[in-house]
Amino acid sequence: MKVDSPSDTNGTARLASELRLAVGRVTRRLRQAHAVGDVSLSGVSVLARLARDGAESPTSLAEAERVRPQAMASTLALLEQRGLVRRSPDPADGRRSILEITDEGHAVLAERRSASVHRLGAVLDEFTAEERATLASALPLLDRLAERL
Repeated sequence: MKVDSPSDTNGTARLASELRLAVGRVTRRLRQAHAVGDVSLSGVSVLARLARDGAESPTSLAEAERVRPQAMASTLALLEQRGLVRRSPDPADGRRSILEITDEGHAVLAERRSASVHRLGAVLDEFTAEERATLASALPLLDRLAERL
């Protein structure tokens, strides 16, 4: 896929379409590999954010994950029911609550990452060193793309 110039809107639209399809296929395939009853993709994303950034309020989690507060409330309720996150009063403002990942949440996150990483690694082993280097060089761009969406 070649985009000739920044003003090449047809090429940019085609790239955007093909990128959406490819990323969607990868995501679906990874999602399909998990058993029924596993933590949802949105739940894993929340666990990962809490593990990386520390305790957060439901509002700030919803903003960071770019979902409606109601959707975040549902995700958090399921994570709390399973004992993967713990809610406590915010020491700075007792009217708010903050959530933090539990030891069980860390374990589930590690297991889920391990399974996905193992599956991706097995497939990447079939790629040439040059192909793996090309994918690696695109990672910063994909991260930037995700942050700007």
